[in-house]
Amino acid sequence: MALIKYSPFTDFETFPGLKAFEDTMSRLFTEPTNGRPWVPPVDIMETENELVVKADVPDVKFEDIDVRMENGTLTVRGERKFQSKTEKGGYHRIERAYGSFERSFTLPDTVDAEHVKADYKNGTLTITLPKKEVAKPRQIKVEVSQN
Repeated sequence: MALIKYSPFTDFETFPGLKAFEDTMSRLFTEPTNGRPWVPPVDIMETENELVVKADVPDVKFEDIDVRMENGTLTVRGERKFQSKTEKGGYHRIERAYGSFERSFTLPDTVDAEHVKADYKNGTLTITLPKKEVAKPRQIKVEVSQN
């Protein structure tokens, strides 16, 4: 006896409105909307002497970015504003998210908070967090006595 796979919605596949409904539902759950919060992607890299945080914040003005270090926590806030005024025509699709964002990172005690630097260039915010001298690796020469 052959097994036949039961598919209760087979008859609906030919219904003309089903494909449009399925596409709409798919976009609802996969595409960003203005109702969802915008969170810029961040890379954190560690070298021998520092931690480097890079955040992609395209179309965010330098004046709209706030970087703070407080109680061992680095906080980056900002806002990407939506400009709805256009001289001619209008939007066919809006996929990029707009609005305020905030990212916070707990930092190790080895970070020297007095010498933190931030740089903004080409839509990338780079925050350099130098390590304290005590946290940097050092080499200790060990002498061997010959007895």
